[in-house]
Amino acid sequence: MAQHDLTKTRNIGISAHIDSGKTTLTERILFYTGKIHAIHEVRGKDEVGATMDSMELERERGITIASAATHCEWDAHHINIIDTPGHVDFTIEVERALRVLDGAVLILCGVAGVQSQSMTVDRQMKRYKVPRIAFINKLDRSGADPRRVTGQLCDKLGHNAVMFQLPIGLENDFAGVVDLITMKAVYFEGDDGETVVEKDIPADMADAANVAREEMLDAISMFSDELMEAILEERVSEELIHEATRNGVLSMDLTPVFLGSAYKNKGVQKLLDAVNRYLPSPLDIENTAVDLTNDEAPILVEPKPEKPVVALAFKLEDGRYGQLTYCRVYQGTLKKGASIINSRTKKKVKVGRLVRMHADEMQDIDESSAGDIVALFGVDCASGDTFTDDSISVSMTSMHVPAAVISLSVKPVDQKAADNMGKALGRFVREDPTFRSEVDPESGETVISGMGELHLEVYVERMKREYNCEVETGQPQVAYRETISKTVEFDYTHKKQTGGSGQYGRVAGLVEPIPAEEDAEDFEFVSEIKGGAIPTEYIPAVEKGFRQSLDKGRLIGFPVLGLRVTINDGKSHSVDSSEMAFQAAARGAFREFYGRAKPVILEPIMKVEVEGPQEFQGAMLKSIMQRRGTVVGTTEEAGYSRTEAEVPLSEMFGYATDLRSLTQGKAEFSMEFARYLPAPGDVQKELKEKFESKVPDDD
Repeated sequence: MAQHDLTKTRNIGISAHIDSGKTTLTERILFYTGKIHAIHEVRGKDEVGATMDSMELERERGITIASAATHCEWDAHHINIIDTPGHVDFTIEVERALRVLDGAVLILCGVAGVQSQSMTVDRQMKRYKVPRIAFINKLDRSGADPRRVTGQLCDKLGHNAVMFQLPIGLENDFAGVVDLITMKAVYFEGDDGETVVEKDIPADMADAANVAREEMLDAISMFSDELMEAILEERVSEELIHEATRNGVLSMDLTPVFLGSAYKNKGVQKLLDAVNRYLPSPLDIENTAVDLTNDEAPILVEPKPEKPVVALAFKLEDGRYGQLTYCRVYQGTLKKGASIINSRTKKKVKVGRLVRMHADEMQDIDESSAGDIVALFGVDCASGDTFTDDSISVSMTSMHVPAAVISLSVKPVDQKAADNMGKALGRFVREDPTFRSEVDPESGETVISGMGELHLEVYVERMKREYNCEVETGQPQVAYRETISKTVEFDYTHKKQTGGSGQYGRVAGLVEPIPAEEDAEDFEFVSEIKGGAIPTEYIPAVEKGFRQSLDKGRLIGFPVLGLRVTINDGKSHSVDSSEMAFQAAARGAFREFYGRAKPVILEPIMKVEVEGPQEFQGAMLKSIMQRRGTVVGTTEEAGYSRTEAEVPLSEMFGYATDLRSLTQGKAEFSMEFARYLPAPGDVQKELKEKFESKVPDDD
C-alpha cells in the first residue's frame, strides 16, 4: 500500500448534542467524497438507515450508540472520520473517539444552538486539547439564526467564534452561503447538492458581507503579523487568511464557524475544504506516552513510519468475524503478519488481519503507518491497551472513565440464556469501560451498572438481539454513597492470642470529613507517626485496612467517600505484630469510629436539561419540582423554553414517559451526573430501614 503523505491526513470526529445532525452530515460527507452512491436518512422512509448507524437498534431508535469509523478522500487528503454518539449515556464513546482524534467538527443546531450536550462535548474536547471548527446545521428550519448561535458559542462555551460565511436566506428561503474569504456567493445545485456553483454576492447582501469580512479579518489577524500588515496595506490574499486561521485553530484560540443544512445538502463541501485547510494533521499534534521501563516518565511519540510501533486500542467491537480492535497508530508501521506486544499484559500477539473500516464494511490492507486509524482482527485485549513492538515498552496515557451511577439486577430466564448472558456481559465489559457487571455476594444476583437508564436499557436489548438471551430485570438501583459529618478521634487495639505467635496492632488518630470542594479525593490517608510508634513497614498495611473498609459503609452498605484519616499514635509488638494484624486493627478502628462520626447517606444529583415548546413551560417546571428538583435557570428563545435543573437520580426513573405525556411528545431531556449531596432525612431513614430489614446485624 502506498504510504500516504501525513500532511494530508486528517483524523477527525464529528460530535454534538443529540439530534443536531451528526450522522446526517457524515452521510453527506461519504456521498460527496464518493464513498457511497446514494444518500439514506437516519429515519428515512426507505428504511435503510444511515450508513454509519450499522446497528439495527441504532436504526430503530434513530440515534447513534456506538461510534463508527470510516475513511474517505477529499481533494487529495485522506480523512479518517469517527461519528460519535450525542447521548450522554454513551459519553465513553465520545471520550474514546476524542482520545485518538487530532481535530473535530462541533455541530450545532441552527435553532436550538448550544445545548447541554454541546457543553459536555466541548468540555471533553478541551480535556484532550482537540482543535475544532464549528458547523451550524439545520438553517432550513424555522427559527434558525446562525448569528445568535455564534454568540452562544462565545458566551456559553467561551470560544473565540468567528463566522466565515453568511447565510443567503434562512428557513424555507435558505439557498446557499456567502464565502467571506473569496467574497463569492456559493450555491449547491443538482439533485443532491453535488454541484458547487460560485456566483456574485446578491446586491442586497453586499454591505453586510463587507462588514462581516472586516470582522472576520480583524479577529484572525491576531494570529498572523503578516496578515495584519497586509490588511493595513490592503493586499490581503486567500493564502494569508488560510494560514492565520490555521494558526488560530491549532492554538485552540479560534473557532471558525461554517453554515449549512446537511439534510438539504447545502454547505457540506465547503466544510470539507475547511477540514483540510484548518484542522491539524498528525504532524501538528504532540502525543506523549509513559515509559514503562523508566518509572512512567513521559516520552514523546512521533508519527514517523520508521520508528518502533506504538498503537492504541481505543475501541473494541464483537463483529460477525470475532473481536475487532480499532487502533490508532501513533508511531512506526503496523504490518500484517508482524508480532506486537500488549504493554499491559506483556503478551505477544500476531497481526493476522489488518483492515480499514467503513462503518460495518471493511477493506483488507497489508500495512498501516503512523497517523492512521485501522482495525485488527482476533487480537485479545481490552479497551485502552497499548501495542508496541519488542524494542520499547511504553503505554499511551489512559482515558478518563466516569463512575457508574445506576445499577440493575439481571436474571436469565433459563439455562441457555444464562450461558449466553455470561458471554454477552463479558464482551460488553471489555468493549465499554463505563459498563460494569458483577455478582452481588449477598444475593447471588448479577448486577449491571452504567451511566443511565438508556445505557442499561440498550445493553439489555442487545443481549436479547445479539445473543438471543432473554433476561428479567429488577428495579433500577441508584449508586448511593456514604460519608461522615463529624470529626472524631479513635484509639483501637487489635489483639488475638491463639497459642503460638498471636496478632497485635494498635492504631490511634482522628478521622474528619473532607469539605466538598471540587476535585477533592474520595479518601485521604495521613501518617503523623513519630518515633516509630508504628514501624514504617506497617504503615501501608494500616492504609490498606482503612481502604478495605470503605467498600461497604455500615449505614446501607454502599461505598464510603469524603473522609480523611490521620494516624498519630500506635503500638507494635516485636513478635505478634504483622501486616495482617495492622490491617485488622485499621478495620476494627473503622468499625468503632464510624457510628460516632455521624454517617450520612449521599445521593447522586443529576444535571438535567429539559427542552420543549414554550406553551408547556409550566408543565415542564412542575414536573421537575415534583421530583425534588432545583431549577438552576430557564431560557426562552424562538418559541422554545429550556430549563436547567439539578434533580436526584432516584427521582428520575420513568421521567421520559411522564414528560412525553405532559408535552404531547414534543419535549425532550438530557441528564448527566453532577455531584453527590446528602439525601433528605426521610429518604435516609427509608433507605436505612430497607437495608436493615435485608441484612442481619454482623457486629
